[in-house]
Amino acid sequence: MIFDGHSDIWTDVTIRTLNGETDIIKKHHLNKLKEGKISGSIFVVWVDPPYTSDPCKRSAQIFDSIKKEMEYCKDSVVFAKSYKDIERALKEEKLYVLIGLEGLSSIGENLDLIDDYYDFGARHASLTWNEENPFATGVRGNPDRGLTELGKKAVKKINAKKMLLDVSHLNEKSFWDLLDAAEGPVIASHSNCRALCDVPRNLTDAQLKGIAATGGLVGLNSFNEFVHKDMEKQTVEMLVKHVEHMADVMGIDHVGIGMDYCDFLGDDVASSFSSQETSYTKGLEDASKTSNLLTAMKAAGFSDEDIEKVAYKNFHRVIKKVIG
Repeated sequence: MIFDGHSDIWTDVTIRTLNGETDIIKKHHLNKLKEGKISGSIFVVWVDPPYTSDPCKRSAQIFDSIKKEMEYCKDSVVFAKSYKDIERALKEEKLYVLIGLEGLSSIGENLDLIDDYYDFGARHASLTWNEENPFATGVRGNPDRGLTELGKKAVKKINAKKMLLDVSHLNEKSFWDLLDAAEGPVIASHSNCRALCDVPRNLTDAQLKGIAATGGLVGLNSFNEFVHKDMEKQTVEMLVKHVEHMADVMGIDHVGIGMDYCDFLGDDVASSFSSQETSYTKGLEDASKTSNLLTAMKAAGFSDEDIEKVAYKNFHRVIKKVIG
């Protein structure tokens, strides 16, 4: 059993829905998720390039597409708003999906829209993608700009709504500002270790320790450019090295999975953040291969108990504590 803390499947659902297709999760994703032993996931609302110029319009399209898609997959998917929903989904042997918000660019400066998103079902939020916005600064923004006063209010609201608070994509100043403002566990849903792959999206050892101190976790990211700079070393075995490093720095109780698969994203989208011809780590080409990570962990000497923690137990613990 695996929980994947970050998936962009809603992007594919939106593109296909706008092209007139229906029943998309079952047709294009469910079998891959099952083959990879993924029982649950956070599917994020992400304003995909080239629609970043009008995030409000794009988010409306995404939420409308989600609403339509929900009608087609009721028999196979539970849209979880609480830990009890997760337990029910596991009992019924259905996929459970938490709706997430990857960045808040779509709300402008209107914090009340977080209430609307929560009422729709969102139980996760990050402040930015890679951009600067009224709340904070992503990794491609000004390194000297951190959380704004409005961003601090957004953090307080996300905490008050009992939503998972995510730091992936924040620049370092925004990261530390958020940790100062936040209460309770904080996650980095899809990030790796900068000590092993020195790119801005990965986390320093100090950041890893900061997240662990909140009781949160970091989800391992299979995007190849975050695994190693040498293309020959962008392998599932190398990603296990990130597990080992996180375990050494943070403790195994603070490591999870957030795969960030891109196989279903078009070249026009992927080229906005990927500089290589492919975006996958060898052995983790798509969701159907996810259990390969656990096999590689076993080969590296991890115990069954530690593998289960990384696979789902750590994320479940944080979800139960934060969302309830």
